[in-house]
Amino acid sequence: MKDKILIHINDPKQLEKLYRADKSGFKRAFTSLYPELEDRILADYWNERLNYVDGDISWGSSKDLITVLIAVVLAGLLAKLPAFLPVDEAFFYTRNTGFIVFPLLSAYFAWKNRLSPKKMLFPAGIMLVGLLVINFLPNEKESDTLLLSCLHLPFVLWSMLGIVFVGKVGNDSEKRLGFLTYNGDLLVMMALILLSGAILSSLTVGLFSLIGFNIGEFYFKNVGIVGLAAAPLVGTYLTRTNPQLVGKVSPVIAKIFSPLVLVMLIVYLIATAYSGKDPYNDREFLLIFNALLVGVMALIFFAIAETTKATKSRAAIWILFLLAVVTIIANSIALSAISFRISEWGITPNRAAVLGANALILVNLLLVTIQLFRVLFKKADTSAVGKVIAFYLPVYCLWAMIVTFLFPLLFGFA
Repeated sequence: MKDKILIHINDPKQLEKLYRADKSGFKRAFTSLYPELEDRILADYWNERLNYVDGDISWGSSKDLITVLIAVVLAGLLAKLPAFLPVDEAFFYTRNTGFIVFPLLSAYFAWKNRLSPKKMLFPAGIMLVGLLVINFLPNEKESDTLLLSCLHLPFVLWSMLGIVFVGKVGNDSEKRLGFLTYNGDLLVMMALILLSGAILSSLTVGLFSLIGFNIGEFYFKNVGIVGLAAAPLVGTYLTRTNPQLVGKVSPVIAKIFSPLVLVMLIVYLIATAYSGKDPYNDREFLLIFNALLVGVMALIFFAIAETTKATKSRAAIWILFLLAVVTIIANSIALSAISFRISEWGITPNRAAVLGANALILVNLLLVTIQLFRVLFKKADTSAVGKVIAFYLPVYCLWAMIVTFLFPLLFGFA
Protein backbone atom coordinates (compact mmCIF):
# COMPACT_ATOMS: atom_id res chain seq x y z
CA MET A 1 0.00 0.00 0.00
CA LYS A 2 2.84 2.42 0.85
CA ASP A 3 4.42 2.01 -2.57
CA LYS A 4 1.10 2.66 -4.30
CA ILE A 5 0.51 5.81 -2.26
CA LEU A 6 3.98 7.13 -3.10
CA ILE A 7 3.44 6.42 -6.79
CA HIS A 8 0.08 8.23 -6.89
CA ILE A 9 0.76 10.91 -4.27
CA ASN A 10 0.07 13.66 -6.83
CA ASP A 11 -2.96 11.98 -8.38
CA PRO A 12 -6.16 12.69 -6.36
CA LYS A 13 -8.28 10.22 -8.33
CA GLN A 14 -5.91 7.30 -7.82
CA LEU A 15 -5.54 8.10 -4.13
CA GLU A 16 -9.31 8.11 -3.78
CA LYS A 17 -9.49 4.70 -5.49
CA LEU A 18 -6.84 3.30 -3.16
CA TYR A 19 -8.70 4.68 -0.15
CA ARG A 20 -12.06 3.24 -1.17
CA ALA A 21 -10.52 -0.15 -1.92
CA ASP A 22 -9.05 -0.51 1.59
CA LYS A 23 -9.81 2.36 3.97
CA SER A 24 -8.12 1.00 7.08
CA GLY A 25 -5.03 -0.18 5.19
CA PHE A 26 -4.78 3.15 3.38
CA LYS A 27 -4.98 5.07 6.65
CA ARG A 28 -2.25 2.99 8.33
CA ALA A 29 0.07 3.25 5.35
CA PHE A 30 -0.54 6.97 4.82
CA THR A 31 -0.08 7.78 8.51
CA SER A 32 3.33 6.14 8.56
CA LEU A 33 4.33 7.97 5.34
CA TYR A 34 2.97 11.40 6.27
CA PRO A 35 6.11 12.68 8.08
CA GLU A 36 7.92 12.37 4.73
CA LEU A 37 5.13 14.12 2.80
CA GLU A 38 4.24 17.09 5.02
CA ASP A 39 5.35 19.66 2.46
CA ARG A 40 2.78 18.49 -0.11
CA ILE A 41 -0.61 20.17 -0.20
CA LEU A 42 -2.46 17.00 -1.23
CA ALA A 43 -0.78 15.04 1.58
CA ASP A 44 -1.85 17.69 4.10
CA TYR A 45 -5.40 17.43 2.82
CA TRP A 46 -5.45 13.65 3.20
CA ASN A 47 -3.94 13.90 6.68
CA GLU A 48 -6.75 16.20 7.78
CA ARG A 49 -9.35 14.00 6.12
CA LEU A 50 -8.10 10.78 7.68
CA ASN A 51 -7.65 12.23 11.15
CA TYR A 52 -10.81 14.29 11.36
CA VAL A 53 -12.81 13.23 14.40
CA ASP A 54 -16.54 13.80 14.48
CA GLY A 55 -17.69 14.52 18.01
CA ASP A 56 -21.12 13.01 17.42
CA ILE A 57 -21.88 9.32 17.92
CA SER A 58 -23.00 7.61 14.73
CA TRP A 59 -25.59 4.85 14.93
CA GLY A 60 -25.16 3.95 11.27
CA SER A 61 -27.92 3.60 8.74
CA SER A 62 -31.28 2.15 9.68
CA LYS A 63 -30.43 -0.90 7.57
CA ASP A 64 -27.21 -1.48 9.51
CA LEU A 65 -28.97 -1.02 12.83
CA ILE A 66 -31.76 -3.45 11.94
CA THR A 67 -29.21 -6.03 10.76
CA VAL A 68 -27.28 -5.84 14.02
CA LEU A 69 -30.46 -6.04 16.08
CA ILE A 70 -31.45 -9.20 14.19
CA ALA A 71 -27.98 -10.64 14.88
CA VAL A 72 -28.34 -9.77 18.58
CA VAL A 73 -31.70 -11.57 18.75
CA LEU A 74 -30.21 -14.62 17.02
CA ALA A 75 -27.26 -14.63 19.43
CA GLY A 76 -29.66 -14.47 22.35
CA LEU A 77 -31.73 -17.38 20.98
CA LEU A 78 -28.60 -19.47 20.40
CA ALA A 79 -27.41 -18.75 23.92
CA LYS A 80 -30.76 -19.94 25.29
CA LEU A 81 -31.02 -23.13 23.20
CA PRO A 82 -30.65 -25.44 26.25
CA ALA A 83 -33.82 -23.85 27.63
CA PHE A 84 -35.77 -24.68 24.46
CA LEU A 85 -34.29 -28.07 23.61
CA PRO A 86 -33.63 -31.22 25.64
CA VAL A 87 -29.90 -30.51 25.74
CA ASP A 88 -27.69 -30.63 28.82
CA GLU A 89 -26.40 -27.13 29.61
CA ALA A 90 -22.88 -28.31 30.46
CA PHE A 91 -22.70 -30.31 27.21
CA PHE A 92 -23.97 -27.37 25.14
CA TYR A 93 -21.94 -24.52 26.56
CA THR A 94 -18.61 -26.35 26.81
CA ARG A 95 -18.79 -27.37 23.15
CA ASN A 96 -20.78 -24.63 21.44
CA THR A 97 -20.07 -21.29 23.14
CA GLY A 98 -17.96 -20.15 20.19
CA PHE A 99 -20.81 -20.81 17.76
CA ILE A 100 -23.04 -18.33 19.58
CA VAL A 101 -20.97 -15.36 18.41
CA PHE A 102 -18.29 -16.12 15.78
CA PRO A 103 -20.58 -17.24 12.91
CA LEU A 104 -22.75 -14.14 13.42
CA LEU A 105 -19.71 -11.85 13.50
CA SER A 106 -18.43 -13.57 10.36
CA ALA A 107 -21.79 -13.04 8.66
CA TYR A 108 -21.67 -9.37 9.64
CA PHE A 109 -18.23 -8.80 8.12
CA ALA A 110 -19.11 -10.86 5.06
CA TRP A 111 -22.09 -8.57 4.55
CA LYS A 112 -20.05 -5.39 5.13
CA ASN A 113 -17.22 -6.59 2.87
CA ARG A 114 -19.69 -7.84 0.26
CA LEU A 115 -17.98 -11.20 0.03
CA SER A 116 -19.16 -13.60 -2.62
CA PRO A 117 -20.40 -17.09 -1.63
CA LYS A 118 -17.23 -18.49 -3.18
CA LYS A 119 -15.02 -16.53 -0.75
CA MET A 120 -17.18 -17.63 2.18
CA LEU A 121 -16.97 -21.30 1.23
CA PHE A 122 -13.77 -22.08 3.15
CA PRO A 123 -14.49 -20.31 6.49
CA ALA A 124 -18.14 -21.46 6.47
CA GLY A 125 -17.05 -25.02 5.67
CA ILE A 126 -14.52 -25.11 8.52
CA MET A 127 -17.14 -23.75 10.93
CA LEU A 128 -19.62 -26.43 9.85
CA VAL A 129 -17.03 -29.18 10.24
CA GLY A 130 -16.16 -27.81 13.68
CA LEU A 131 -19.83 -27.81 14.70
CA LEU A 132 -20.26 -31.44 13.67
CA VAL A 133 -16.98 -32.72 15.09
CA ILE A 134 -17.25 -31.06 18.50
CA ASN A 135 -20.82 -32.24 19.05
CA PHE A 136 -20.20 -35.82 17.96
CA LEU A 137 -17.09 -36.40 20.04
CA PRO A 138 -17.68 -39.03 22.74
CA ASN A 139 -19.02 -37.47 25.94
CA GLU A 140 -16.25 -38.73 28.20
CA LYS A 141 -15.83 -36.42 31.17
CA GLU A 142 -12.23 -37.54 31.76
CA SER A 143 -11.21 -37.16 28.12
CA ASP A 144 -8.21 -34.86 27.68
CA THR A 145 -8.67 -34.68 23.91
CA LEU A 146 -12.28 -33.54 24.34
CA LEU A 147 -11.15 -30.76 26.67
CA LEU A 148 -8.38 -29.74 24.27
CA SER A 149 -10.83 -29.66 21.35
CA CYS A 150 -13.25 -27.50 23.33
CA LEU A 151 -10.44 -25.11 24.28
CA HIS A 152 -8.93 -24.83 20.77
CA LEU A 153 -12.13 -24.72 18.71
CA PRO A 154 -12.91 -21.06 19.62
CA PHE A 155 -9.48 -20.12 18.26
CA VAL A 156 -10.29 -21.94 15.01
CA LEU A 157 -13.57 -20.01 14.78
CA TRP A 158 -11.72 -16.77 15.59
CA SER A 159 -9.29 -17.53 12.75
CA MET A 160 -12.18 -18.05 10.34
CA LEU A 161 -13.56 -14.69 11.45
CA GLY A 162 -10.15 -13.22 10.60
CA ILE A 163 -10.33 -14.65 7.09
CA VAL A 164 -13.75 -13.08 6.58
CA PHE A 165 -12.49 -9.79 8.04
CA VAL A 166 -9.53 -9.75 5.65
CA GLY A 167 -11.75 -10.84 2.78
CA LYS A 168 -9.60 -13.67 1.48
CA VAL A 169 -7.49 -16.67 2.46
CA GLY A 170 -4.23 -15.28 1.02
CA ASN A 171 -1.64 -13.11 2.75
CA ASP A 172 -2.54 -9.47 3.40
CA SER A 173 -0.39 -8.24 6.28
CA GLU A 174 -2.04 -4.83 6.60
CA LYS A 175 -5.54 -6.25 6.89
CA ARG A 176 -4.39 -8.96 9.28
CA LEU A 177 -2.89 -6.29 11.53
CA GLY A 178 -6.15 -4.41 11.13
CA PHE A 179 -7.89 -7.53 12.43
CA LEU A 180 -5.68 -7.53 15.52
CA THR A 181 -6.41 -3.84 16.03
CA TYR A 182 -10.13 -4.55 15.71
CA ASN A 183 -9.83 -7.21 18.41
CA GLY A 184 -8.05 -4.79 20.73
CA ASP A 185 -10.70 -2.13 20.17
CA LEU A 186 -13.44 -4.72 20.65
CA LEU A 187 -11.99 -5.86 23.97
CA VAL A 188 -11.96 -2.27 25.23
CA MET A 189 -15.53 -1.66 24.06
CA MET A 190 -16.77 -4.97 25.48
CA ALA A 191 -15.17 -4.18 28.83
CA LEU A 192 -17.12 -0.92 28.93
CA ILE A 193 -20.36 -2.61 27.84
CA LEU A 194 -20.05 -5.46 30.34
CA LEU A 195 -19.09 -3.12 33.17
CA SER A 196 -22.12 -0.96 32.43
CA GLY A 197 -24.29 -4.07 32.17
CA ALA A 198 -22.99 -5.39 35.50
CA ILE A 199 -23.81 -2.10 37.23
CA LEU A 200 -27.30 -2.03 35.68
CA SER A 201 -27.90 -5.67 36.62
CA SER A 202 -26.83 -5.11 40.23
CA LEU A 203 -29.11 -2.10 40.53
CA THR A 204 -32.02 -3.94 38.96
CA VAL A 205 -31.74 -7.02 41.16
CA GLY A 206 -31.15 -4.88 44.22
CA LEU A 207 -34.14 -2.62 43.62
CA PHE A 208 -36.49 -5.56 43.05
CA SER A 209 -35.23 -7.28 46.19
CA LEU A 210 -36.17 -4.16 48.19
CA ILE A 211 -39.82 -4.65 47.27
CA GLY A 212 -39.80 -8.39 47.94
CA PHE A 213 -39.06 -9.85 44.52
CA ASN A 214 -35.99 -12.11 44.32
CA ILE A 215 -35.32 -12.04 40.57
CA GLY A 216 -31.59 -12.74 40.71
CA GLU A 217 -31.59 -16.30 39.36
CA PHE A 218 -34.17 -15.57 36.66
CA TYR A 219 -32.42 -12.35 35.61
CA PHE A 220 -28.96 -13.84 35.20
CA LYS A 221 -30.21 -17.00 33.47
CA ASN A 222 -32.08 -14.96 30.89
CA VAL A 223 -31.10 -11.30 30.61
CA GLY A 224 -27.52 -11.93 31.73
CA ILE A 225 -26.81 -14.71 29.23
CA VAL A 226 -28.42 -12.82 26.36
CA GLY A 227 -26.39 -9.72 27.29
CA LEU A 228 -23.13 -11.69 27.26
CA ALA A 229 -23.98 -13.13 23.84
CA ALA A 230 -24.92 -9.70 22.45
CA ALA A 231 -21.87 -7.81 23.79
CA PRO A 232 -19.40 -8.81 21.00
CA LEU A 233 -21.95 -7.94 18.31
CA VAL A 234 -22.87 -4.59 19.82
CA GLY A 235 -19.22 -3.82 20.53
CA THR A 236 -18.25 -4.64 16.95
CA TYR A 237 -21.01 -2.45 15.54
CA LEU A 238 -20.04 0.51 17.74
CA THR A 239 -16.31 0.25 16.99
CA ARG A 240 -16.90 -0.04 13.23
CA THR A 241 -19.35 2.86 13.03
CA ASN A 242 -17.49 5.03 15.57
CA PRO A 243 -13.76 4.23 15.35
CA GLN A 244 -13.01 7.40 17.31
CA LEU A 245 -14.65 5.94 20.43
CA VAL A 246 -11.76 3.63 21.32
CA GLY A 247 -9.37 4.27 18.44
CA LYS A 248 -7.11 6.29 20.71
CA VAL A 249 -7.73 4.24 23.85
CA SER A 250 -6.18 0.98 22.62
CA PRO A 251 -2.77 2.54 21.79
CA VAL A 252 -2.71 4.25 25.19
CA ILE A 253 -3.49 0.97 26.96
CA ALA A 254 -0.75 -0.76 24.97
CA LYS A 255 1.78 1.94 25.87
CA ILE A 256 0.84 1.87 29.55
CA PHE A 257 0.72 -1.88 30.06
CA SER A 258 3.73 -2.90 27.94
CA PRO A 259 6.33 -1.46 30.37
CA LEU A 260 4.28 -2.59 33.39
CA VAL A 261 4.07 -6.16 32.10
CA LEU A 262 7.81 -6.07 31.30
CA VAL A 263 8.62 -5.14 34.91
CA MET A 264 6.11 -7.66 36.25
CA LEU A 265 7.52 -10.50 34.14
CA ILE A 266 11.12 -9.77 35.18
CA VAL A 267 10.16 -9.62 38.86
CA TYR A 268 8.05 -12.77 38.48
CA LEU A 269 10.92 -14.76 36.93
CA ILE A 270 13.27 -13.65 39.72
CA ALA A 271 10.66 -14.46 42.39
CA THR A 272 10.05 -17.87 40.79
CA ALA A 273 13.74 -18.71 41.11
CA TYR A 274 13.61 -17.98 44.85
CA SER A 275 10.17 -19.46 45.54
CA GLY A 276 11.15 -23.07 45.12
CA LYS A 277 8.42 -23.63 42.55
CA ASP A 278 9.53 -26.11 39.93
CA PRO A 279 7.82 -26.10 36.51
CA TYR A 280 9.61 -29.36 35.73
CA ASN A 281 7.69 -31.30 38.38
CA ASP A 282 4.77 -29.05 39.33
CA ARG A 283 2.04 -29.55 36.71
CA GLU A 284 -0.31 -26.84 37.99
CA PHE A 285 2.48 -24.28 38.14
CA LEU A 286 3.48 -25.12 34.55
CA LEU A 287 -0.10 -24.63 33.36
CA ILE A 288 -0.33 -21.23 35.06
CA PHE A 289 3.10 -20.34 33.67
CA ASN A 290 1.93 -21.15 30.14
CA ALA A 291 -1.28 -19.16 30.60
CA LEU A 292 0.87 -16.19 31.61
CA LEU A 293 2.97 -16.61 28.47
CA VAL A 294 -0.11 -16.67 26.23
CA GLY A 295 -1.37 -13.46 27.86
CA VAL A 296 1.97 -11.70 27.45
CA MET A 297 2.22 -12.90 23.85
CA ALA A 298 -1.23 -11.48 23.10
CA LEU A 299 -0.20 -8.15 24.63
CA ILE A 300 2.92 -8.08 22.44
CA PHE A 301 0.82 -8.76 19.35
CA PHE A 302 -1.69 -6.01 20.10
CA ALA A 303 1.00 -3.56 21.18
CA ILE A 304 2.95 -4.11 17.96
CA ALA A 305 -0.22 -3.80 15.88
CA GLU A 306 -0.81 -0.40 17.49
CA THR A 307 2.80 0.79 17.86
CA THR A 308 4.11 -0.01 14.39
CA LYS A 309 1.34 1.87 12.57
CA ALA A 310 2.93 5.26 12.90
CA THR A 311 5.31 5.46 15.82
CA LYS A 312 8.85 6.71 15.53
CA SER A 313 9.44 6.38 19.28
CA ARG A 314 12.56 4.35 19.99
CA ALA A 315 11.47 4.05 23.62
CA ALA A 316 8.30 2.20 22.59
CA ILE A 317 10.28 -0.12 20.31
CA TRP A 318 12.84 -0.74 23.06
CA ILE A 319 10.12 -1.75 25.50
CA LEU A 320 8.62 -4.18 22.99
CA PHE A 321 12.09 -5.56 22.21
CA LEU A 322 12.90 -6.16 25.89
CA LEU A 323 9.46 -7.61 26.53
CA ALA A 324 9.95 -10.03 23.63
CA VAL A 325 13.41 -11.05 24.93
CA VAL A 326 12.16 -11.68 28.47
CA THR A 327 9.18 -13.62 27.11
CA ILE A 328 11.60 -15.77 25.06
CA ILE A 329 13.45 -16.61 28.27
CA ALA A 330 10.20 -17.52 30.03
CA ASN A 331 9.01 -19.52 27.04
CA SER A 332 12.30 -21.41 26.87
CA ILE A 333 11.88 -22.41 30.51
CA ALA A 334 8.34 -23.64 29.83
CA LEU A 335 9.45 -25.49 26.68
CA SER A 336 12.30 -27.23 28.49
CA ALA A 337 9.95 -28.15 31.36
CA ILE A 338 7.36 -29.78 29.13
CA SER A 339 10.12 -31.56 27.16
CA PHE A 340 11.48 -32.90 30.46
CA ARG A 341 8.02 -34.13 31.52
CA ILE A 342 7.56 -35.91 28.18
CA SER A 343 10.98 -37.59 28.42
CA GLU A 344 10.27 -38.72 31.99
CA TRP A 345 6.61 -39.73 31.87
CA GLY A 346 5.83 -40.08 28.17
CA ILE A 347 3.61 -38.27 25.71
CA THR A 348 0.00 -37.39 26.51
CA PRO A 349 -2.52 -35.21 24.63
CA ASN A 350 -2.02 -32.31 27.08
CA ARG A 351 1.76 -32.48 26.92
CA ALA A 352 1.73 -32.69 23.13
CA ALA A 353 -0.58 -29.67 22.88
CA VAL A 354 1.51 -27.58 25.26
CA LEU A 355 4.76 -28.62 23.56
CA GLY A 356 3.47 -27.65 20.13
CA ALA A 357 2.06 -24.32 21.32
CA ASN A 358 5.27 -23.40 23.15
CA ALA A 359 7.41 -24.30 20.15
CA LEU A 360 5.27 -22.17 17.82
CA ILE A 361 5.29 -19.22 20.22
CA LEU A 362 9.08 -19.47 20.62
CA VAL A 363 9.67 -19.39 16.87
CA ASN A 364 7.29 -16.45 16.46
CA LEU A 365 8.94 -14.54 19.31
CA LEU A 366 12.37 -15.10 17.80
CA LEU A 367 11.21 -13.77 14.43
CA VAL A 368 9.57 -10.73 16.07
CA THR A 369 12.65 -10.06 18.21
CA ILE A 370 14.94 -10.20 15.17
CA GLN A 371 12.79 -7.62 13.39
CA LEU A 372 12.66 -5.37 16.45
CA PHE A 373 16.46 -5.63 16.68
CA ARG A 374 16.74 -4.58 13.05
CA VAL A 375 14.46 -1.59 13.69
CA LEU A 376 16.57 -0.49 16.66
CA PHE A 377 20.06 -1.06 15.32
CA LYS A 378 19.77 -1.24 11.55
CA LYS A 379 17.14 1.45 10.96
CA ALA A 380 14.69 -0.99 9.41
CA ASP A 381 11.06 -0.02 8.90
CA THR A 382 8.72 -0.80 11.80
CA SER A 383 6.19 -2.22 9.36
CA ALA A 384 8.43 -5.30 9.01
CA VAL A 385 7.61 -6.26 12.61
CA GLY A 386 3.89 -6.23 11.90
CA LYS A 387 4.41 -8.25 8.73
CA VAL A 388 6.11 -11.03 10.71
CA ILE A 389 3.16 -11.30 13.07
CA ALA A 390 0.66 -11.15 10.21
CA PHE A 391 2.55 -13.82 8.27
CA TYR A 392 2.65 -16.16 11.27
CA LEU A 393 -1.01 -15.98 12.33
CA PRO A 394 -2.14 -18.84 10.01
CA VAL A 395 0.41 -21.12 11.71
CA TYR A 396 -1.48 -20.78 14.98
CA CYS A 397 -4.73 -21.43 13.14
CA LEU A 398 -3.33 -24.61 11.60
CA TRP A 399 -2.11 -25.85 14.99
CA ALA A 400 -5.50 -25.14 16.58
CA MET A 401 -7.18 -27.14 13.81
CA ILE A 402 -4.79 -30.06 14.36
CA VAL A 403 -5.50 -30.13 18.10
CA THR A 404 -9.25 -29.71 17.60
CA PHE A 405 -9.84 -32.19 14.79
CA LEU A 406 -6.92 -34.66 14.80
CA PHE A 407 -5.87 -35.08 18.43
CA PRO A 408 -9.00 -37.06 19.37
CA LEU A 409 -8.19 -39.52 16.56
CA LEU A 410 -4.42 -39.62 17.18
CA PHE A 411 -4.85 -40.31 20.89
CA GLY A 412 -7.90 -42.56 20.62
CA PHE A 413 -10.27 -40.08 22.27
CA ALA A 414 -8.27 -40.43 25.50
